[in-house]
Amino acid sequence: MASGVWTLHNKIKKYIGDGTVDLDAHTFKCGLALSTSNIATTSINGYAEVTNEHANANGYTTGGLALTSVTWVESSGTITFDSADPVWTASGGSITARFTFIYDDTVTAPVADPVVCHSLLDTTPADVTATSGNTFTIQMNVSGIFTVA
Repeated sequence: MASGVWTLHNKIKKYIGDGTVDLDAHTFKCGLALSTSNIATTSINGYAEVTNEHANANGYTTGGLALTSVTWVESSGTITFDSADPVWTASGGSITARFTFIYDDTVTAPVADPVVCHSLLDTTPADVTATSGNTFTIQMNVSGIFTVA
């Protein structure tokens, strides 16, 4: 499923600006959260503050997947942060989520694992489910996760 608009969290702007978060070199992870999660609260600073992440079950591992093919590229004055689409395969039950989120898994201070952004998976809003044997894919926007122009 296509992700909705990605919303940057408040502190990440500072962390990118002061070099705490290195969009070229750090490891970023993508997680899934339930409808009851607080992830849409942009004042959430670190991964440890996220509530109601999908349980460690049915093909989902708590903490999410490491993003692959991460890029931070400039073109004609616009810089784009992007990655390959993360994919989970549901096994032994369904994977259900309302939100997806990205955090920097490299940073340990001033906060561990700062949350970069989150996205609502369905604009209805409704939960999105992949049943056992099917994939749960977060389709990143063709224009990238976010841009700075």
